[in-house]
Amino acid sequence: MTDPDPSLGRREFLKATVALGGASALSACLDRIDGAEPVPKGVDDSGRLPERQYAWNDRLPTDDHGNTVLPRHQTLWYLTLDGDGPPSADDRDAVEAALATLDRAYERSNEGLIHSVAYSPSYFDRFDEPLPDGVDLPPPRALSAFEEPDLDTQDALLHLASDRADVLLAAEEALKGERGEANGVAVEAALTDVLALDDRRTGFIGDGMPHERASETKLSGIPEGNPIPKDAPLFMGFVAGFRRNQATEDSVAIPSGPFADGTTKHVSNIRQRLQDWYVEQDHRQRVMEMFSPTHAERGMIPEGSVGEELGDFSGVTREVIDRIEEDALAFGRVGHAQKAARANCDADGNAKLLRRHFESTDDDAASLHFPSLQRGISEFEAVREAMNGADLTEVTPAIRQRVNNGILEYIFVDHRGNFLVPPRGLRALPPANPD
Repeated sequence: MTDPDPSLGRREFLKATVALGGASALSACLDRIDGAEPVPKGVDDSGRLPERQYAWNDRLPTDDHGNTVLPRHQTLWYLTLDGDGPPSADDRDAVEAALATLDRAYERSNEGLIHSVAYSPSYFDRFDEPLPDGVDLPPPRALSAFEEPDLDTQDALLHLASDRADVLLAAEEALKGERGEANGVAVEAALTDVLALDDRRTGFIGDGMPHERASETKLSGIPEGNPIPKDAPLFMGFVAGFRRNQATEDSVAIPSGPFADGTTKHVSNIRQRLQDWYVEQDHRQRVMEMFSPTHAERGMIPEGSVGEELGDFSGVTREVIDRIEEDALAFGRVGHAQKAARANCDADGNAKLLRRHFESTDDDAASLHFPSLQRGISEFEAVREAMNGADLTEVTPAIRQRVNNGILEYIFVDHRGNFLVPPRGLRALPPANPD
């Protein structure tokens, strides 16, 4: 990727610098935002921060409906540890020092920096002892008969997020040892002295950002004319992340054992091919396949809307879930949210997964990074099986495995990885069984 085009609008320029990364991108970013508000500092003692690394919600803003607004710019670092055995005490000290530098340098908020580190099953295989009972962390695998993803088996995953592109880029340079300070705080250690950066993936989320990006850059997967709604936060043109359809941070916490107050994290990277979505489907059909036929029949998302009328709830009620076979027969198609909800609701109707997905234009392709938090990976896999809707192909020949079956026709899984997000006290290269 070349240097960001200085003729881009401010938001597009900052997105481009994050996607590019590195010292030159940081320099260009700082030049563009000269005079911006100072970045709030963090805390001197990391022990003052919550044990739950993934506890972001109380540090982020909400919209008018109480839905959490995720940071605009996000980066995923996939990291590997040298050798085959467990890490040394010196390795742990260096990783903790690198992460503690971020804690001191940046307020834990969207205006500063949110970050968490997680570890894969492959990392824990370095130890002789197994993970404790109750930690549900199998290796990643394909979750449908029609996908062939690359499996992310790197040792660790670092997730960085901020509304400020300059903060994200400066933090990355500090983690690589390319800067001696971060927001005026001395850098104690470079994370990459211990963990090698195997892959860097970037993304963004925010009203209008997908349309802007597709207008500025020719993206694979987006049809000519850029039909993405101008105020949509996602490439597929609808809002998501409704508060009442998200698990709470309490409910996804591992309840006991040495990893209590940790959680599991599945991350998939999903390429989007939206020619048929926008060209062959009209708004009503898109509503049917994203939400449910009931949403379309009742006008719950009017023509020209991205779904903000739904407020803090997707509208997928028990009635909508229970009538899925009836909808299949009557309309010859079913909804993505309608299918997934069959496995994502507990007996009381509460969601099991906490989803924090965001868009990406890495490699100039429209794609989606899909981090999902849950107590155990098996819960995510059950929701994905329900989303596959294989059982619905037996209801009517109009529904096939990837046709008229939610949004499966338009999405392609390129990567899958499973990780354990340990509590903060164990975030630096934890043993498999700390007890």
